[in-house]
Amino acid sequence: MAGTIGQEPDRSRISVAELQGILSRHQAFLRRQAGGVRASLKLRDLSHMDLSGYDLSDADLSGAKLFGTRLTSANLAQANLYAADLRLANLEGADLCKADLRGACLRGAVLSEALLVDSDLRDGTIMHVRGNGDVSMHEFEAIQVSTEMSVATIRAADLSRARLSNAFVMQTDMTDAILRGTKFIRANLTNSNLTGCDLAGADLREANLCGAKLAGANLSGVDLNSTRFINADLIGVIMDDATKRTANLAGAVMSRELGADGRDLTRILADHRQWVDSNGKAGLRADLSGVDLSGQDLSGQILSAALMNCAMLRGANLSGATLPMADLSLADLRGADLSKADLRGASLERATLSAARLTGAKLGPVQIQSNATRLWSANLLRARFDGADLTGADLRRAVLGQANLARCILRDAKLAEASLVGADLTGAICRGADFTGADLRDARMQGAQDLPLA
Repeated sequence: MAGTIGQEPDRSRISVAELQGILSRHQAFLRRQAGGVRASLKLRDLSHMDLSGYDLSDADLSGAKLFGTRLTSANLAQANLYAADLRLANLEGADLCKADLRGACLRGAVLSEALLVDSDLRDGTIMHVRGNGDVSMHEFEAIQVSTEMSVATIRAADLSRARLSNAFVMQTDMTDAILRGTKFIRANLTNSNLTGCDLAGADLREANLCGAKLAGANLSGVDLNSTRFINADLIGVIMDDATKRTANLAGAVMSRELGADGRDLTRILADHRQWVDSNGKAGLRADLSGVDLSGQDLSGQILSAALMNCAMLRGANLSGATLPMADLSLADLRGADLSKADLRGASLERATLSAARLTGAKLGPVQIQSNATRLWSANLLRARFDGADLTGADLRRAVLGQANLARCILRDAKLAEASLVGADLTGAICRGADFTGADLRDARMQGAQDLPLA
């Protein structure tokens, strides 16, 4: 937004006293009280100010300078932030749902755990600022300016259905972000980190994901027409068969080769068992990270403390397997059979176990031998158990924060003292389950059946 192309508009600095007056009248406006006036901070300079927790919903901040401004947990829902300068701003935990961020610059901003559902981050148009402060389209030509989110930190933010077509999102950390149904048409996401992201139903047509990290990301139902993945890390990515058939994955890193050292799977498992039996003095610890083991029969195998992060185990048989302290983070275990498997103290952080069978599985804590008084809990943080069968499973003291347990079967499961903070239990079947001492703060429980609540 500029009066003269290539030159920034004049933004008058706002004083604390003036700002307080504007915010006070805005609160009255939101409450529909007499004297209320919608906050107009258009083209004002609020750089480095602390606006944490303020309610600026529906406010006009178009063209405002918010460089380095602290806006943690602020309410900016439906606010007009068209072409705003938000470089290095701290928006952690802020509510930006349905906000207009077209043409805004968020370079280096922090938006971790922010809500940007249905927000608009598409192209903006360079506008002409008149002497009276009015803003209109430039008289001679409409000049597009793309939204800039490069080098930003957007970890665990919710951008469901947000519109980021043509946006620059390069070298941005979007780890664990929710991007369901988000539009990234022609967006530049080169070298960004999308590890563990949920992109189900997103539109990535003609997007540039070269060099991006998508380990364990959910790409089910994503439109990948003409999407570029050269040198992208897709190890452990969750992709349905239809999406995989239509995507051009040339140049992407899809999996790690098994037996790079000349050993086949049988030898690797035998060496690992020797390593376990000898307490690490003989044999060799199994490293199956990023290896495609889909459909393999690993039932009854000894895999204690094995390295299996990002392993592809879709439809694999791991029933009765011994996996205490194993690292299965970001693993693809869709439809796998883990019935009666020993997973005590294992890490399944951000793993996908949709429709998996875990009947009678042990997912409780394990005692650390070096300190018999210490219990090591199973880490199931952000794991996806939607539609899984956990009948009779032992999940005592398990860390299930932000886990997806929607429509899963928890009949007779043991969840005493488990941490389920922010977990999704929508439609879960909980008959006979023990939740004694479990932490269910902020958990979503709509439609959960027979959930025992105090």
